[in-house]
Amino acid sequence: MAHLISLSEYRTRLVHQIMRLREEEDGSLTLFALVLFILMTLMGGFALDLMRYEQTRTQLQNTLDRCTLMAATLEQSLDPQSVVSDCATKAGFGSSLNKITVVEGQNSRSVKVQGLTQTKPFFMHLLGIDNFDAKAVSAATQGITNVEIALVLDVSGSMSGTKISNLKAAASEFVDTMLASDPNHRISISVVPYNAQVNLGSVLRSKYNAVNQHGVANVNCLELPASVFGSPTLSRTLPLPMMAYADHAYGTNMVNAAVSPQDISAVPNYSSEFCRAVPQNIVRLASQDASTLKSQINGLQAGGNTSIMLGMKWGLTLLDPGARGMYSELIAEHQMPSNLAGRPFNYDDPNVMKVIVLMTDGEHVAHDRITDAYKTGPSPIYYSTGDGEYSIYHAAHAGPNQYYFPKTNQWLAAPWTNNGTPAVQQDWKDIWAHLKMSYVAWQFYGRALGTTSATRTAAYNAAINDMRSIYATVPEMDAELQQSCTLAKDNKVIVYGIAFQAPANGQHQISTCASSDKHYYDARDNAAIFSAFRSIASNLSQLKLTQ
Repeated sequence: MAHLISLSEYRTRLVHQIMRLREEEDGSLTLFALVLFILMTLMGGFALDLMRYEQTRTQLQNTLDRCTLMAATLEQSLDPQSVVSDCATKAGFGSSLNKITVVEGQNSRSVKVQGLTQTKPFFMHLLGIDNFDAKAVSAATQGITNVEIALVLDVSGSMSGTKISNLKAAASEFVDTMLASDPNHRISISVVPYNAQVNLGSVLRSKYNAVNQHGVANVNCLELPASVFGSPTLSRTLPLPMMAYADHAYGTNMVNAAVSPQDISAVPNYSSEFCRAVPQNIVRLASQDASTLKSQINGLQAGGNTSIMLGMKWGLTLLDPGARGMYSELIAEHQMPSNLAGRPFNYDDPNVMKVIVLMTDGEHVAHDRITDAYKTGPSPIYYSTGDGEYSIYHAAHAGPNQYYFPKTNQWLAAPWTNNGTPAVQQDWKDIWAHLKMSYVAWQFYGRALGTTSATRTAAYNAAINDMRSIYATVPEMDAELQQSCTLAKDNKVIVYGIAFQAPANGQHQISTCASSDKHYYDARDNAAIFSAFRSIASNLSQLKLTQ
């Protein structure tokens, strides 16, 4: 007969069974949780070992990078291997160096370093990994190949005072920095000073087809037509007018009476001349001699207006392979050193770097010029050797008397002479050597051809307009500058631009000309001009990590 249990007994047994089941599950969960804890601890330990490894490897890599850069620079004369060893030792990795390889080349040095250091893992040895080696390899090269540099420097009037002093110091330091790291003489530097014009010097000017030559010492500026800015080279057969050395800026005494040709209002004032007779401001041809270059730079004088496009054009011309024949001639004439033979190198030569450093503190300013017909050649003006007076022939004057004599306001049948002394027909260049343009236009044209105040003024203005013209407008000058800049960059010439406290348009023109934003320097104070040249010198050293 089945045993019957009471309801209370059944309840007691059920509770007992549930309690036993709970105890069994709690044990299993506890064991599972313990296993998970151990696994998580191991994973965290492995992560910690990996973090320590990566930290050590990164420290080793950074140390090797720093040490190879120090050893590879050509500016230091110590043994490169010793430099690496000393550098690594000071960083705590002296024993980690496995191999140091140094390759010395012509104007180059390569340093490669391999390193290994051990990290002792805390947890990975549980997996049988007792050593965790951190390896690093670093290589650095500094190579200066054949480098051709043109320093195109603004010496306009606004550069006077501390600005030109700081430019001289900064540019001289640049020359020292570049040539000091060039023991094999692979770097050449030319200096192109410019204001309203570029004074070539007699040697360089003689290599071009200069016409209208005036013969004034230390005045050798050529007027370049707009067409030449479309090419990086400059033809040596194209006729290029010399800029006349004349006072076409200052006025004269415009009275309806004779004024002596020796009067202060008649004799030239060359203080505003656009091609100034300053021998220190001539172009310095390519050189590898720091003393010669610094002497040229330190002799620069400020004065005149600003024609950035002419400076840039001549800077590019002196880097263009088309000038190679001219360089050969200059070398044969002992005007350039013989180790510059073969320069300027081709643009596409992989072992050549061409650089223009273009600097200005201003912007383009349009300026006047004596027109070609009045530069040189026979003039209608005659000089009396007896008393120093002038007369002028006017073919359009009616009647037999066609020679005007300003001193007496008379028309004569022949040039004025004094007691039979000869009257010598003057070349225009001789006129500009002794008389202002305004004096000539008033005394020889205005008074001669006008009969009233209005007609005299009209005749004067007509003469001025015939004798003088605008060389180029500011928009034309801006466009010509950018033409040369584009040609330079298209031919892989690196263009660095420095705007030294320049106005807005000057900054715009220079920044647009530069090879990139990184090649443009907005030097807003005197200290910044030093920083700009130092940065450019550092960039040109071509120091770089290769691995």
